[in-house]
Formats: sequence, structure tokens, C-alpha cells
Amino acid sequence: MTTDGPIFDDSFRARLADLIAWRRDVRAFRDTPVPAGTFERLVSLACLAPSVGLSQPWRFVRVADPARRAAVRANFERCNAAALAAQADERARIYATLKLAGFDQAPEQFAVFTDRSTEQGHGLGRHTMPEMADYSTVAAVFTVWLAARAEGLGLGWVSILDPAEVTAALDVPADWRFVGYFCLGYPEHEDDVPALERAAWERRREFQRFIFDR
Repeated sequence: MTTDGPIFDDSFRARLADLIAWRRDVRAFRDTPVPAGTFERLVSLACLAPSVGLSQPWRFVRVADPARRAAVRANFERCNAAALAAQADERARIYATLKLAGFDQAPEQFAVFTDRSTEQGHGLGRHTMPEMADYSTVAAVFTVWLAARAEGLGLGWVSILDPAEVTAALDVPADWRFVGYFCLGYPEHEDDVPALERAAWERRREFQRFIFDR
């Protein structure tokens, strides 16, 4: 039995391209609260993301407790200082101008982990590449990113963190693999150019550079 699916016309595809182009890694947020139920709705859409063996290995940990937020922020400050010290002089100057976290502004914060030991999916597709579970989690994160942007929200991915310390601070199972810490809220500024490109840190290359024929 087959059913007719939705029609995605040229207009829809153009708007989808706009959505992807305007997705940004947001670092500065307004203090406007995120409406109740938004986080849950975004996670429900994330659960539609592809996952190896339909394992859905992602684990979203909402962080509202001030003490736990403070612990993650302190961890970031230590790791960020070390990352800054590792940069060359000019790179360090540029790096220092970038706001790399929204801990003090973002009204909603959460961490994402992968549960590689989940029995869901019966291990399909993970025997030779167990990291497929992590890739599945990243696909879920990107789904949240696009869905949030469609609602006018911004998402900031904080990766300058010590995974073991974050795992301990959030009191989650030690075998969960930390993927990232995320700040969610309404962005202070809108731009279709990445902040790192605007700061002359790096520039986005043309897509042709990433296609290889064999």
C-alpha cells in the first residue's frame, strides 16, 4: 500500500536553502525567555533524525540547575584559556575577540550525549563502525539546529570543554559519550555569514573543492 507524500515545490526548496544559509552558531543572546514546551518540541523533531539501526542513541540533558551551569561554565573558562594560549600571536588576537559561549545569556541550556550501549537497534550497523552511533547523535543535533532557526531561535555549540568533567558535573552515566553543550535562545544579531568568517579567522570554501570523482 502506498500513499502520496507531501509536495516540496520550488518555493519550499528556496526557503529551505534560506534556512540552511541563515543557520548560525550563535554566541550572543537576548534575555527573552524561550516559550514553554519549545525544548520538548525541538527534541521531538530531533527524534526523527536518521540513526544507525534505528537506535536513537542521543541523550538530551537539560541543564537548569544554577550550580551545574556554573560548573560547566568554569570548565569552559579553563579549557578556553588553554586553547587561547595554544594559538599563535595573531590568531590569539582574533580568537580573543570572539565570544565563544552564551552561558551568561542563553535562557535554555542542554548537553547532548551518545549512549553507545543502547540495546535499541540491536547493534545493527555498529559492529565495524561503533562511531556510527555518534554520527547519528550529530544528525539529531543538526535537526534541532534547523528546527530552532525556523522558529527564530539561535543555537550555540560549545565544544571547548573537558568531556569527563562535564559528564561528572551533570551526573550522567560515565559511559555516555559527550558530544556537545548547547546554548539556546533568541539571537542578538542575525547574519548569514559565519562569525568566524566575519572575524577573518577562516573563510568558507566553494562546494566544488569538496567533491572528488573516482
